Amino acid sequence: MGQRVYLCIDLKSFYASVECVERGLDPMTTNLVVADSERSDKTICLAVSPSMKALGVHNRCRVFEIPQNIDYIMATPRMQKYIDYSANIYAIYLRYLSKEDIQVYSVDEAFLDVTNYLAHYKKTPKEMAIMLMDTITKEVGVRATCGIGTNLYLTKIALDITAKHASDFIGILDEESYRKDLWNHRPLTDFWRIGAGTAKQLQRLGIVTMKELAHADEEMLYRHFGVDAELLIDHAWGREPVTIADIKAYQPKTNCLSSGQVLMRDYTFDEGKLIIKEMMDLMCLELVEKKLVTQSVSIMVGYSNALMAEPARGTASFTRPTSADIRIISEVVRLYEHVVDPQKKIRRVTISCNNVIDEQKTEPVQLSLFDCEEEDEENKKNHAIQQAVLDIKKKYGKNAILKGMNYEDGATTRERNHQIGGHKSGE
Repeated sequence: MGQRVYLCIDLKSFYASVECVERGLDPMTTNLVVADSERSDKTICLAVSPSMKALGVHNRCRVFEIPQNIDYIMATPRMQKYIDYSANIYAIYLRYLSKEDIQVYSVDEAFLDVTNYLAHYKKTPKEMAIMLMDTITKEVGVRATCGIGTNLYLTKIALDITAKHASDFIGILDEESYRKDLWNHRPLTDFWRIGAGTAKQLQRLGIVTMKELAHADEEMLYRHFGVDAELLIDHAWGREPVTIADIKAYQPKTNCLSSGQVLMRDYTFDEGKLIIKEMMDLMCLELVEKKLVTQSVSIMVGYSNALMAEPARGTASFTRPTSADIRIISEVVRLYEHVVDPQKKIRRVTISCNNVIDEQKTEPVQLSLFDCEEEDEENKKNHAIQQAVLDIKKKYGKNAILKGMNYEDGATTRERNHQIGGHKSGE
């Protein structure tokens, strides 16, 4: 197989650009930040426009960190609007490529395998990139940047590092140019998948560039990083064997469903228990909707930041896979009461349904003399009720049918039902 050609297209300051387009403003010259004005000035800006970045305002900063001498528009997040824009851009990709050659990386970024399309469109990789970028700007109004590479890793690095310094916002890399131009680039955290922690570990080993990493003793790297050393070594040399086809074909051995939220204030033990009930109730409905069942549920409860305490963790297991809220919620509440310190305030909650499988693939259970057939009948009735609740929510909205607990002080479900990813949906 010959050398492949990939594009990685990123939408510049996507949320901020969408808000500018919606207002008929130029995203490149308008000072705009996307942040929830109803929250405190400590809230994080989800995006800042390119002109704000040019003034030294960093993406993901907090509102109070924006210099007071800068005039800007504050736009309330509208997550559904951004998803709709992203879908429209994905539709543009589908005009030119098959979905099998598109891998969506995030709401504002996608990898495209254009290897088999260049001859058809009679274009070079750069010309193909320009065609797609210009179409996005013309039809959607959002500017894009692009990385071009001979493997997925180099394509991502071309986008993240090289394209930023190009006048046309396009970066191009192959293994040779990567080693020539970026082997001595610093800091290492500019490179994909090297976070601050990994960079510190490498620095302690005397490694501060990709060139030094490429020539480091491999046994030493495996001792410090385990199997992750293989990825570090490959990327140091600019190698990446995984293709989009490999990603599409991947089937995980196990699956899970997770949900988490950071609370707007410190919660008491009893208020935290209410949050656990609400979140688990919604996750049980999600299991029913997706026709899945779970073998166990894990919780992670983070205490107030002021306490600097380790989070509480635990897992509740079930005798057989289930999605029944009447079975799951009580067990998870019992788990919460067992592992969480009632004297400590709570700020974060995460729940994970583990080893979820298709409800049709569960193995038949042989009832013993001590099993209750009425229990099975009760589960069936409960499942029917959950399905009815889902049907009502789909037809009339998520808040069309609620439980009494959703109206208690400290409950968050009603508000979260109008959010996507923890931010206002804008519906």
